[in-house]
Amino acid sequence: MRYLPHTEEEIAAMLDLVGVKRLDDLFSSIPDNCRKKSLNLPDAMTEWELNLHMDSLAESMAGPPAYKVFLGAGRYDHFIPASVTHLLNRSEFVTAYTPYQPEMSQGTLQAIYEYQTLAARLMGVDLATASHYDGATALAEALLMAVRKTKKNKIAVSGLIHPAWLDVVNTYFAPGDCEIIRLPWTKEGRTDLSVIEKREDLAAVAIQSPNFFGCIEDLKAAGKKIDAIKALVIVSFTEALAYGLLKSPGNCGADIVCGEGQSLGLPQAFGGPGLGMLGSRSEFMRLLPGRLVGRTKDIDGMPGFVLTLATREQHIRREKATSNICSNNSLCALAAVIYMASLGGTGIRQLAQLNHDKAQYLKTELKKAGFNIPYSSPVFNEFVVEFQPDFKKIYDRLLEKKIIAGLNIEPYFPELPGRYLLCVTETITKKDMDALIKEVQL
Repeated sequence: MRYLPHTEEEIAAMLDLVGVKRLDDLFSSIPDNCRKKSLNLPDAMTEWELNLHMDSLAESMAGPPAYKVFLGAGRYDHFIPASVTHLLNRSEFVTAYTPYQPEMSQGTLQAIYEYQTLAARLMGVDLATASHYDGATALAEALLMAVRKTKKNKIAVSGLIHPAWLDVVNTYFAPGDCEIIRLPWTKEGRTDLSVIEKREDLAAVAIQSPNFFGCIEDLKAAGKKIDAIKALVIVSFTEALAYGLLKSPGNCGADIVCGEGQSLGLPQAFGGPGLGMLGSRSEFMRLLPGRLVGRTKDIDGMPGFVLTLATREQHIRREKATSNICSNNSLCALAAVIYMASLGGTGIRQLAQLNHDKAQYLKTELKKAGFNIPYSSPVFNEFVVEFQPDFKKIYDRLLEKKIIAGLNIEPYFPELPGRYLLCVTETITKKDMDALIKEVQL
């Protein structure tokens, strides 16, 4: 069966028009060692043989529940209620495309509206966009908003924002003339804002809470310092569940809030897909990338949902467009709103408390066992611990026992050898934690 609609003659005419001889010439800018010449595919299998093959591939991956994973750092293992998967897989949602014809997509629009409502409540902001690729891109978009708003070309970002997210920010800003200033941290594990005093040339200051060390930033105090230099306050997060327990960034004075919503009903799945959450105070509404869905009434007084604001290139002039939203993220946002609605406000708070309490138990017991907890600031469900210099051997031994003892942060912070970032969610039992404590002492 042919999947290409064009004839050989039509393809040759098009190649001739653009001045190349072969289709491969269109990809000449891609390095040769990055291009697959052929695929090493196995022979055809029966259905049950294929199932066994896929099961064997899955078993080769080190993931829960076969492994006890104390690894977070931006992706978190949370239990996902069956209601999320069941509702998400309904054909009305799975097959729905992005609502370019709003009047024909009431169900999709309502789903986006409900997501925006709950996301705004969680972040403590006036409004939230429909969603973005992931938390890193949401942060980059937030910084771009600040530059557009203030007309300043310098931004400061905490050195305790997730390192991969900082790479994304640098990629976004590399082509422009905006200067990015990286802020140091204190011995308590929080962002050091003393270096921005009297820096009134900054468009915004971005901090993450809980930060990459797992420490909860003092957002109110940070906001006052940033307000004093007339810069916008941007707060990001990698663990959305933390705000089921902590006071939301918006209620602590943040102008723009952005982060990763994977914890809200999305599996880890090799790091993706993600859910970029982004919201702000209402005065920044027209600077927000993406789209906003509103609720109204039709001429008969019946409730309806409308695409209120869209800054995508299909709707406005390309040079004015700011959106990077895409359809698959709408499905991720739908998973998040089903998850939040399934748990409810009380359930999210209880789950967040459980995450905090379990992490606190492991942190306390490791400290009793003689390990150094280098940062004294309060944490949510992640924290840094300093193990013995030869811990890599123990780490590898634990891996053979199907225990993943956190993330070695030395590759990201070479000045901090021997320090590991450990995470505990509700999926980790006390028995798992006690086993880890026992093993790391051997």
